Amino acid sequence: MHERVKPVSPLSRTAMAYVLAGGRGSRLMEMTDRRAKPAVYFGCKSRIIDFALSNALNSGIRRIAVATQYKAHSLIRHMQRGWDFLRPERNESFDILPASQRVSETQWYAGTADAVFQNIDIIESYGPPEHIVILAGDHVYKMDYELMLQEHEDNNADVTVACLEVPKADAPGFGVVGVDGNDRIISFLEKPKDPPTMPDNPAMSFASMGIYVFRTKFLFEQLRRDAADERSSRDFGKDIIPFLVEQGRAYAHRFTESCVRTDAQSETYWRDVGTIDAYWQANIDLTDVVPPLDLYDASWPIWSYAELTPPAKFVHDVGERRGEAVASLVSGGCIVSGSRVRRSLLFTGVRANSFSSVEGGVILPYANISRNAHLTNVIVDAGVTIPEGLVVGQDPELDARRFRRSTMGICLITQPMIDALDL
Repeated sequence: MHERVKPVSPLSRTAMAYVLAGGRGSRLMEMTDRRAKPAVYFGCKSRIIDFALSNALNSGIRRIAVATQYKAHSLIRHMQRGWDFLRPERNESFDILPASQRVSETQWYAGTADAVFQNIDIIESYGPPEHIVILAGDHVYKMDYELMLQEHEDNNADVTVACLEVPKADAPGFGVVGVDGNDRIISFLEKPKDPPTMPDNPAMSFASMGIYVFRTKFLFEQLRRDAADERSSRDFGKDIIPFLVEQGRAYAHRFTESCVRTDAQSETYWRDVGTIDAYWQANIDLTDVVPPLDLYDASWPIWSYAELTPPAKFVHDVGERRGEAVASLVSGGCIVSGSRVRRSLLFTGVRANSFSSVEGGVILPYANISRNAHLTNVIVDAGVTIPEGLVVGQDPELDARRFRRSTMGICLITQPMIDALDL
């Protein structure tokens, strides 16, 4: 792929990023009982939504809106604390748009397209912006949206759809895009049994990433047309995009052209993290010597709410009572007190007490691991207290009775599960 050069006057400066963050993420099971999927913790310091928001900011976009719906309190609180630095006096804005029955007293957001349609007046109050970049708030990746905006204009497209290259065998799990030799979209199929393949690679298919670019005026016309159609489900993937594939100029944007990487030879990184196994694996991958996702790239930082905490502390070094962490990420406020931690992530404020051990653990904020507890391949939810002497990861049958155990053998542990134990 040839390298694209940003124009002198970036299109992103007159664009708005509109993030759809209302999904529950039910496949994450009890992790989303109290929070929406975009609010789930990731990578020791962030929430999942921080990746889409950071991509927008790093791409040069200074007008951002986030539509929320399902159990949105923790998500809204996180954004209020961590994303309040955009200033109206600099022609910047950050709007949180909860489903609030603004169009009808009986209707929340009926679908992804409706979540934009109900807030057209708010978007119009900003000018409106020249372009809107529609984003999903529940994926982990780094992408320069400016390059996608530029391609949208180069093609004189009505809509541009960001696409991920996936093996044909995996494509039935996605919305699949069929293209011609110029990457103009000729079909848009939802989870097809026989997906179309890429013209230049018959072993691969284009999967929609749920990222769309429109000119704002054109998008509003399409949303009003769709809202007047009683048969519509008010969804981009099911209604808006298929209509434009048939009636307009729809183009695919290859993620390989705008994925942000520190090494030109590294993989294009995009993760759904929508299941217990995928979430655990994506976090644990960060402990590799050279992880597939570089969180240390200062040129493309992942912005987030930075809680004020003391430094992490490791104490005790007598015999088996040694506080240590190897191949692990440890956040501020953690205390590893005579505990051994390997290939794990300790989020903010975690306490691991003497003679305990954690291996393959994703330990969310302010969890407390008591003495002599031994955890292997686990996700411990925020604020959970692991009781003294608890062993997880050694007896699959016992683990499955006590906790949420995945097909990969990963155990999700929440406080209600701990409270139900007869210890």
